[in-house]
Amino acid sequence: MCLAFAFLIGWAQERTPAPLPVDAPATAFSAARAMADIEVIAKTPHPMGSPANAAARDHVVARMTALGLSPQVQRAEVLRQEDGRIAGGAVENIIGVLPGADRTAPAVALMAHYDSVPGSPGAADDASGAAAALEIARAIKAKGRPARDIILVITDGEESGLLGAQAFFDQHPLASRIGFLLNMEARGGGGRAQMFQTGSDNAGTIEFFRKSAVSPVASSLTVFLYEHMPNDTDFSVSEAKGVPGLNYAFIGSQFDYHASTSTAANLDQGSVQHMGEQVLAATIAAAEAKTLPAKGPNLVYANTVGGHILAYPQAAGWVVVAVAGVMLTLAMLRARRAGALSFFDVLKGMGAALFTLTFAAAAFRLARLATGVPFGFPEQGQLLAQAGRWETALALLGVGALLLAAAAAGRGRTRLAGAVLALIAGGACSAFGQFDVAGLALGAVAAVLAVLSFGRPTRLAGAWAGVLAAGLLVAVTLQYAAPTTAFLVGWPLVLASLAAALTTLGARRTLTVLIVLTIAGVLGLSWLLAFGHGIYQGLDQPELLALIVWLAALALWPLAQPAEDQKGARMSALAVILLGAVAVAVVRLDPPWTARHPQATHVAYYFDREAARAYRISDARSLPAWTRGVLGADGGAVEKMKLPGLRRDGVWAAPAAVVAVPPGGMKFTRQPDGSYRLHLDAPGARTLLLRLDAKTKLENAAVNGHPLKPFPGGSARINWEAPTEGLTLTFRAAGPGAIDVKYSTVIDQWPAEAKPLPARPADLMAIGTSGATIVGGARRFTW
Repeated sequence: MCLAFAFLIGWAQERTPAPLPVDAPATAFSAARAMADIEVIAKTPHPMGSPANAAARDHVVARMTALGLSPQVQRAEVLRQEDGRIAGGAVENIIGVLPGADRTAPAVALMAHYDSVPGSPGAADDASGAAAALEIARAIKAKGRPARDIILVITDGEESGLLGAQAFFDQHPLASRIGFLLNMEARGGGGRAQMFQTGSDNAGTIEFFRKSAVSPVASSLTVFLYEHMPNDTDFSVSEAKGVPGLNYAFIGSQFDYHASTSTAANLDQGSVQHMGEQVLAATIAAAEAKTLPAKGPNLVYANTVGGHILAYPQAAGWVVVAVAGVMLTLAMLRARRAGALSFFDVLKGMGAALFTLTFAAAAFRLARLATGVPFGFPEQGQLLAQAGRWETALALLGVGALLLAAAAAGRGRTRLAGAVLALIAGGACSAFGQFDVAGLALGAVAAVLAVLSFGRPTRLAGAWAGVLAAGLLVAVTLQYAAPTTAFLVGWPLVLASLAAALTTLGARRTLTVLIVLTIAGVLGLSWLLAFGHGIYQGLDQPELLALIVWLAALALWPLAQPAEDQKGARMSALAVILLGAVAVAVVRLDPPWTARHPQATHVAYYFDREAARAYRISDARSLPAWTRGVLGADGGAVEKMKLPGLRRDGVWAAPAAVVAVPPGGMKFTRQPDGSYRLHLDAPGARTLLLRLDAKTKLENAAVNGHPLKPFPGGSARINWEAPTEGLTLTFRAAGPGAIDVKYSTVIDQWPAEAKPLPARPADLMAIGTSGATIVGGARRFTW
């Protein structure tokens, strides 16, 4: 009953609100009104520099004009560099201003991007953000003139490396007026919008957010994790410039992320509604505030069960830990006086808690490997296409792991069986590919813990005290090392320790005790499920879900552990694990591909200009029968090849008939001033890529006139979008030397003279540069 109520509440918490209709009050955000813009912007894939992106730009400009925002298009060439990774191109940002009463006050900015990746209409990422910004501006204008200016920054080139945002904050005069910024993004096609990132020193920002938020989803854990992940959004650029603000995104239905299925028809309008309601409320609050949020040390914050935000200074986390410690000590003293607790039982309880963590991690890792789905994106699509089945499988395995650990502790005499099961789970990880050290290590640690913890039966009071004591140690460690994340352990620990104190660690099973334990279990698990669902959606690392299983054990342990004479508990736990294994088998063996969730395919025509050879290629890891047939349509054998300018690990390719492709090529010249000029000309190409490997040090390097920072090792990757006059690299050399260059250029159409591509079956979809002409080659230049 506890699990059922908790999962029901957890499901309810993840539901998106009903979208408001087009005739909703003028001052309210209406997803239905925003959808009218989404349908136009996301009519077709519109990557940076494409005619479709120009059409999307014109629509946004027209909408801003109708709203009286006096839009302007910022046309700029920009470059971003991280060591040897260089991205640049010509962007077209759209800037509009809703004038406020005080035109001199720091402005509030709404930011989103209107470009998409190749092959995806981008209804969610990020037509939804651009449309939401327009609808928010309309609603605020209907409310009356705001106190300060609201600037709409609809950027171009986000998908190509945050180019539009970089151009705006580097070059546009309005950038210096922005005092607070709200960015809208998406990674998927549904789910509730999360506020997942703030600027540094966010005390004032979080206090502002806490007071103004409507149905918020946020925690300092997501901010901590995002800061340590390689992901970036346009907000990364404004944050680097020191502009405070809030970054929002929804990440559900991730199958549609960067896919051809990211259409207006497939977009969850409830997600748009939730995003718009939150950002509208925050924008109004910021625009009407006498002063914008001030900087201060980062706060600890998260949703409570009721959907409100609780926030406090990092040092207050020690109070949380102390409260949990005091209540646990009180519970243990009372149980000790009642003769229900021994020190040895507490130690075994700690071991049982760690067994839960490591065995669950091994089981989750085994399940992921057993699906046979490669890691990475879009390879993960086979799991995302059956997200419900996969998440159900993981939930069953997690519940089973917890029940097994509790049953083994309560019944005892499970040392050998527990150790063998743990070793099987860890060792079997190596049965689905290469030898898996991590899986074997998790299984081995769990086996040792089983031997140490599951000998004689452990009384409930001692076992639960041990589980809580282990949690207290982790809470103290996190509070010291990463205080903004410690609440994830501290809050459930306080709840469970309170229940332990009220029930003397659950030693007696009276009706009152069961009610207290059930309430604590439901509250604790339903709160944790939101974090578990977020981990499941955001990371293809199911082992991390073992942390949620272990945290759930803090409150669920007294309900999960059977009495010493209660038979069948271990078999019940094994039955749940078996159900999870069956669900994993279904995920592996039952193909999920349908017209709604089609399998990703990629086919492009590649011409090696230097070798005068042509190929049909696919950079997808797997080849459906249709793709293999298309690749071999000109009679060549399909095999892995390493072709210049493409993936370093090779692509699937087959020889193809040579047909006419647009002219172009590479020229290398010595300039009169002694510098060198490398120019790649590719008329009609939307994307140019250079991979450089210099054999001597390059000095004063620049791309299309933009200076480069020195890059280590002499190697660099330059990606240039929407080129106006090709790509030019200039540099000076420290002495005689050579440079190896591999290049590729992308033209967004199939060669007119090549055999046409056959129609794809309904359960297949094109991704990325599928259907494009790619011209590449490799050259060495010496001096």
